[in-house]
Amino acid sequence: MNILDIIVHHKRTEVADRKIRTPLQELLESEYYKREVYSLSDFIRSADRSGVIAEFKRKSPSKPEINFEAKVEEVTIGYNNSGASALSILTDEHFFGGGSSYLTTARSLNDIPVLRKDFIIDPYQIHEAKAIGADAILLIAEILTIEEIKDLSRQANDIGLEVLMELHDDSQIKKISKNVQVVGVNNRDLKTFKTSIQSSLDIIEILPDICKISESGIHSATQMVELSQAGYDGFLIGERFMTHEDPALACRQLINEYNNLR
Repeated sequence: MNILDIIVHHKRTEVADRKIRTPLQELLESEYYKREVYSLSDFIRSADRSGVIAEFKRKSPSKPEINFEAKVEEVTIGYNNSGASALSILTDEHFFGGGSSYLTTARSLNDIPVLRKDFIIDPYQIHEAKAIGADAILLIAEILTIEEIKDLSRQANDIGLEVLMELHDDSQIKKISKNVQVVGVNNRDLKTFKTSIQSSLDIIEILPDICKISESGIHSATQMVELSQAGYDGFLIGERFMTHEDPALACRQLINEYNNLR
């Protein structure tokens, strides 16, 4: 099994356990479940924001220790104040060192959309995302069928959440459903874990006319300008910020450089 197979296998067990510990009805009655959400796609395209989805991530399978010292309160407020259009919070604990509490904390302190970054394979996780304060969810084309994405994205929209569908190559474009508001191109090769924004540039012409972002491997304002000129509305950036001793400062500096160039 590759790393994605291992993660999904673990996630099925994890979700089954959470369903027992926190019944669906309890999620439906939570405070955040009733709130009106922010539109991820609108904020990405907002003229007074940068298009950056700034990510809070402590570790990953390819980098076991990215930043265990960063505090979600300081980092996310700093991202927001730097002009980020949205926040991305890893909620997978086992592989990425995340957690639902990080997302809820970020939600309580910020007035921009929060994306739940996880491996969503079950409708329960969608209701869970709404209950912990998310405005949007990530669906990964690599681990879901066309029908699964269609069904999960519809259920997300039904409760007010937007959907970011992540793809890795042009063969997955057919999985984009009408209930997907944002499509993201992941520049990371799943076999080698190497990244190149060329992946995004190669595929832009055949993407549908919806909000588009480029993900991973974005390290400079020059790259952001190139991606923007090619047709991308935004960028998901995590490790570029989180490997810095002050992630919020790194975010502010990059966004300022980008604003000066575009």
